[in-house]
Amino acid sequence: MAWNQPNGPNNPWGKRPGQGGSDLDERLRSWQRRLEGLLRPGGAGTPGGTGPWVPALIVGALVLLWWIGTGFYQVGQAERGVVQRFGRLVSVEGAGLIVRWPRPIEMLTKVNVASVRASDFKSRVLTSDINLVDLHFAVQYQFTDPRKVLFSVRQPENTLSEVSESAIREIVGRSTLDEVLVGTTRPQITRRAKELIQHTLDNYNSGITVTTVNLEDVQVPDAVIASQRDANKAQADKERSVLEAEAYANGILPAAQGSAARMTQEAQAYKAQVTTIAEGQAARFSQLEMAYEAAPEVTRKRMYMDTIEGVLTRAHKVVIDTRAGGNMLYLPIDKLLERAHESEPAASAAAPAADAAQAPAASAREPDPITIEARSRGER
Repeated sequence: MAWNQPNGPNNPWGKRPGQGGSDLDERLRSWQRRLEGLLRPGGAGTPGGTGPWVPALIVGALVLLWWIGTGFYQVGQAERGVVQRFGRLVSVEGAGLIVRWPRPIEMLTKVNVASVRASDFKSRVLTSDINLVDLHFAVQYQFTDPRKVLFSVRQPENTLSEVSESAIREIVGRSTLDEVLVGTTRPQITRRAKELIQHTLDNYNSGITVTTVNLEDVQVPDAVIASQRDANKAQADKERSVLEAEAYANGILPAAQGSAARMTQEAQAYKAQVTTIAEGQAARFSQLEMAYEAAPEVTRKRMYMDTIEGVLTRAHKVVIDTRAGGNMLYLPIDKLLERAHESEPAASAAAPAADAAQAPAASAREPDPITIEARSRGER
């Protein structure tokens, strides 16, 4: 018998004494048939088939494994994971691998809190000096509080946009065109705008932190350049008129005040002068009364002569007594006329009280030589 015959004595695959090789092969074949039966579609009554629940069970197991696998989350270093359980906030997780209940039991939302975002805006704003400008500005910001970003505002980017435009309009609306155009004053405008934007966002509990605000470009619209020039010219004319009016008022008021003060001082001086003259005349009259009581005839004659002297001093005529003789007399007529002209302004400027005091005052002056000569001739 050949060695490779199935039942030959030299068959190497045959059954050895003391070993169950045939049983093992039979078991392997049985397991193979069972596995084929599980994978072969068919009902429980079909030969070699299985029940309909077995494929569904396998699919369910695979779905369960996939669903459980979705509960593993990886959060980056720059991110924060906000965990919600049935819509309610549970916790905020840091960076690393996070194991949570899969959806829809728990949901994780990642928020980047390290990256700096930027938004550009364009707006047309009216300045405080009635000038229209086109602004192009940029706002850089960060999401620093994931809770507020997700639950305090519905659309953080839109909120930031509206708040930024409102703040820029308010700050630029309080500034002049020169302050907006000049580069030295722009940092002050951007600083105030940043403070106002941040203050408004904090009031909204937005969880947004503004890092910088930049005015990238400021332009005057071409359509309004001519109108703005007219408006600036009108504003300049207004300011010039106001300054001229103030200068005129500043010139008129001091002059009027000075004139009033001068008139007051002149009135006081006139009052003092009239009072002094009146007091002097009264004192002189008292002295004259005393002298008259002592020597009536002499005092009467002296008063008459002083009065005539005062009258003739202001007269433009020269009286010569020719009865004394035919001698030729030299009279300085020019000097007499000069004295008469000098006495006229003083007489016209003096008050009526001074005219009344002229006669007594003439007695205090030195008598004129010509008058003495004429008086001596009259006595002879």
